[in-house]
Amino acid sequence: MTNSFEIRSGGQLRAVSPGKLAGYAILYNSLSQDLGGFVERVMPGAVKRSLSQPGNIRALYEHDAQRILARVGSGTLSLTDDSKGIQFEMSLPDVTYARDLSVLVERGDIAGVSFGFTVNPNGQHWEMRNGQLTRDLTDIALSEISITANPAYRDTTVALRSRGYQMATNPFAQLLWLETIR
Repeated sequence: MTNSFEIRSGGQLRAVSPGKLAGYAILYNSLSQDLGGFVERVMPGAVKRSLSQPGNIRALYEHDAQRILARVGSGTLSLTDDSKGIQFEMSLPDVTYARDLSVLVERGDIAGVSFGFTVNPNGQHWEMRNGQLTRDLTDIALSEISITANPAYRDTTVALRSRGYQMATNPFAQLLWLETIR
């Protein structure tokens, strides 16, 4: 089985100065809403391997690869791991969609972040907790963060929410993911 690309909501977003956005792309230990028969949370240290070589991690607008906002390798995106989660800061490009996004963030119309990842081998743990199937993500390959406007996690303000079908890797059930992109 190949690893499937998944998208989840992350954290908080704010305009820190003209042309710069900052916030948390991932909040640790934050339970998602029901994702189609299960909930999940990202555990501290889950992104450690990705952050050791983050050069290709990008920031996108609404997960659209044609609307790149920043990239670690170019120095326009920084990612920092702390006790709360993965913090970011980015410098926006001087392009129409980034200027529009900046206005929407300043107005509060868009106020959150999502992230795209694949699960590394043995990077997840499934368990029934209080009658709820729960997935703990312990080792993921982060490939993008995305500024987006649709909530999915209770502790966050926005996330991309769509559903694709993925065959379950656990014996409990077949699961629906938020989005699977190949």
